[in-house]
Amino acid sequence: MFIVNLIKFAVVDKTAETQVDVVLTDICMPHVDGMELSKYLYENYPDTQIIIFSGFSDFEYAKKAIQYKVSEYLLKPVTAKELSEVLTRMREKLDKKYQDFCQQRELTQTYHNYRKNEKVIISKALSQLVMGTQEITKSLDEIRELGVELSASDYRVAVLDIDLYSEIYHVDEEQKKESALMAFVLANISEEIVNESGNGICYQDSENRVYLLMQTNKPKEFVATSLEISRKIQRTVQETMKLTVSIGLGCYVKNLEDLYLSYQSAKKAIQLRYLFGNETLIDMETEKVKMDMEADFSTALRNLEEAVKNQDKKTIHSNMSDIFEKIRNCYISKNRACLYLQQVVREIYDNVTQILGDTCLIDNARKKVVDEIAESLQFQDACEHVEEYCVFLAGQMESISQSSSMRQAMKAMEYIRENYDKPDLSLNNICAYLAISTSHFSTIFKEATGETFMEVLIRIRMEKAKELLEQTNLKNYEIAERVGFSDPHYFSMSFKKMTGCTPTEYAREKRG
Repeated sequence: MFIVNLIKFAVVDKTAETQVDVVLTDICMPHVDGMELSKYLYENYPDTQIIIFSGFSDFEYAKKAIQYKVSEYLLKPVTAKELSEVLTRMREKLDKKYQDFCQQRELTQTYHNYRKNEKVIISKALSQLVMGTQEITKSLDEIRELGVELSASDYRVAVLDIDLYSEIYHVDEEQKKESALMAFVLANISEEIVNESGNGICYQDSENRVYLLMQTNKPKEFVATSLEISRKIQRTVQETMKLTVSIGLGCYVKNLEDLYLSYQSAKKAIQLRYLFGNETLIDMETEKVKMDMEADFSTALRNLEEAVKNQDKKTIHSNMSDIFEKIRNCYISKNRACLYLQQVVREIYDNVTQILGDTCLIDNARKKVVDEIAESLQFQDACEHVEEYCVFLAGQMESISQSSSMRQAMKAMEYIRENYDKPDLSLNNICAYLAISTSHFSTIFKEATGETFMEVLIRIRMEKAKELLEQTNLKNYEIAERVGFSDPHYFSMSFKKMTGCTPTEYAREKRG
């Protein structure tokens, strides 16, 4: 057990000054098996590198070597050149590991020193000034005492956030500690770049988020300068830290008392990362006119419904891309964007179930995609889930439409939707169009839709009537004509029977 005792003496004994970095061992030794030694080192001293010599090329030894993180597995006989090359690689590996350790230790020490110096005080005073949580004169007095002067015609606030550690991801406790250090590095990079431009001050708040307080006497020129500074920060962080940073640039304000307005708009801009993805850069001075617009994707949605019915995956993709762009370009919150996607899911679902029926499979798919929309970290991911849902429904349509009877029922549904506004639309018209008997049609249509021809016709006419009552100022008799009723009185009776209220009452309620 000489080898084992030697290892214990050098590594285990707390009084030993030498740590074993590399162990060279044979597979077969007089008192201890090389694999057993490797297992012991792996379990107790994982930082120790192991080189095994063996005359055996058996695969089982190689598997164990991998299991115990053996660095090198050399088959005997080993030449001096081979051993020299292995030891050189091992030295380079250990040197690199030590350099990384020293760099991390130095960075950590610098960070801890930073937390104790005057920058912390400056950051706190600037944070209170920007957020408007302290009386303005008191904040300015504190900042002047620390040697910071703010005197310009225009100011704006920028929020910088490392994407990996942002609130959209599930950050554990270890990552939170790491994020504090990375935010410190980001602050140093940003401070150096801003100082070069001479147009602002960089600071951190108590939650380690990085801010820029920019000031200028040339606001027209500074629109471009702000973007240039922001992009340079993003590039530098990507090159040096291999991380992406999103930046929200707040609107300009003339007075320091209004800084909180720029701060709030900058925070709103950074939240648009959900819509635009990581490493986004939103300038509220140029984009504020687009904020919180209403998304109109009704045409794309109608086309999407048709693409699902026609099992056209290419058109499904193009229309989902259209919907994605129209929603994203409204610069809305995550909640509103999700509501729009849920609307798409609901309308596609309603349209498909009119043909296929509300099956358990289709309903489960709808519930699943609604959950996926809510859980998606980025808008692009949520839209992809909706597209997958549409492709799934198209597949269901395709499998169902294989039967001749179902195809005829689907054609009848399309015919009704295209001709519902014709007062003389009848069962005979449909059967003549499909070239089948009325009795056969009634049977297959009821089986396919769960409703009779007349029930479907009345329901579709009432749906269209509701849309007109909600969205137009047409008279009741005009709406009756548009949805295929030649008798306005009969229209009113049918509408009340289906909805429980008259057209006039419905319009009054929906139009507010």
